[in-house]
Amino acid sequence: MKPFDYRRIQTVEEIGRDEPGQARFLAGGTNLIDLMKHEIEVPDRLLDISRLQLASIEDGENGGLRVGTLVTNTALASDPRVRKTWPLLSAALLSGATAQLRNRATTGGNLLQRTRCFYFYDTARPCNKRNPGEGCSAREGQNRIHAILGASDHCIATHPSDMAVAMVALDASLTLRAVDGSERELPVEELHRLPGDHPEQDTVLAPEELIVSVTLPAPPPGRQMYRKVRDRSSYAFALISVGVILHVVEGKVDSIRIAFGGVAHKPWRAHKAEAALLGKAATEANFRLAAEAELADAKGYGHNNFKIPLARRTLVATLRDAAHSEQEVPA
Repeated sequence: MKPFDYRRIQTVEEIGRDEPGQARFLAGGTNLIDLMKHEIEVPDRLLDISRLQLASIEDGENGGLRVGTLVTNTALASDPRVRKTWPLLSAALLSGATAQLRNRATTGGNLLQRTRCFYFYDTARPCNKRNPGEGCSAREGQNRIHAILGASDHCIATHPSDMAVAMVALDASLTLRAVDGSERELPVEELHRLPGDHPEQDTVLAPEELIVSVTLPAPPPGRQMYRKVRDRSSYAFALISVGVILHVVEGKVDSIRIAFGGVAHKPWRAHKAEAALLGKAATEANFRLAAEAELADAKGYGHNNFKIPLARRTLVATLRDAAHSEQEVPA
C-alpha cells in the first residue's frame, strides 16, 4: 500500500484546510481500504470523517426523512420509519453484502462504492476506469456481469449498489458540501455518470465535496418492491435488480417509478417503461411492452447477452407481483 497521511476530522469546517493533493474521505472503509490495498486508489491523504455528527435519521419536511451520510446500512434498513414508509429501501439494503459489512458500511459510502468489474481490480490487465487510455479488457473478456445499457467503447462496467437503485426510484436527493463551505442539492439520479469518454469519473462530485445527507421525500402511494437476481442468495452483487413503486386505480396505472441495478454504469431510472405504463391497464401484456420499450437499446457483449431477456423477465415479474399486491390491499 502506498504511504499516505491520515487525519481525523472533528468538524465539517476542517475539510479543505489541507495542502493540495489527492484526498479521500474515510468512514466505514468497506470498499476504499480494499482499493488501497490493490493500489487502485492511491490517495495522498485520508480524511477520517467517522466522528462527525452525521449519523442521525431525522424526520424531514412534508413527511420525508433526512439521513445523515454516516448512518450505517444496518441502522437505515432497520429504522421503523424506513421499514414502514420506504420498504423498498429497507429491502434493497438488506439484500446487499452481509450483516457484518452492513454494520460498517455508511449511506454516503454505499452511494460512492466503485464497480466490481474483474478487470478494474486486476491491475495486470488494461482498464480505462483505473488508468484512462489503457483500453477496456471486459469488452472482449469475461463480461458476464457487465452493462447492457449506457455503456461506451471505453467502459462497460456496472455500478454495484443496491441502495442507490432504491434511492433513485424513491426520488431521493443529496445535500453536498464543498470545500468552501457552500452547499448544494442534487438528485441521487444525477450523482453518477455514464462512462462516455471518461469512465474514470464515477460521479459529478467536485474534489473533496462531501455528501452530508440524503433526503427521502414522502413516497407516492402504491406498492413498493425490490427484486434482486444474483448467482447466490447472499453476499453477491446483482446480475439484475429492479425497484418498483406501483399504484393502480381501477385497474389502471395511476403512478409508477422504476429503477434498474446491474445494467449500467449508474443506477438506471426506467423513464421509457414508466411512460409506457402510466395511465394504461395494469396487465402483463402492457408490462411486457414497457419492458421492451426500456430495453430496446440494450446491448450485450457476449457473455452477458442473457442479461437482456433476464432484465425483461425481472421487470415484468416485479410489476406483476406489485400489481397483484395492490389489488389485495383494501380501500
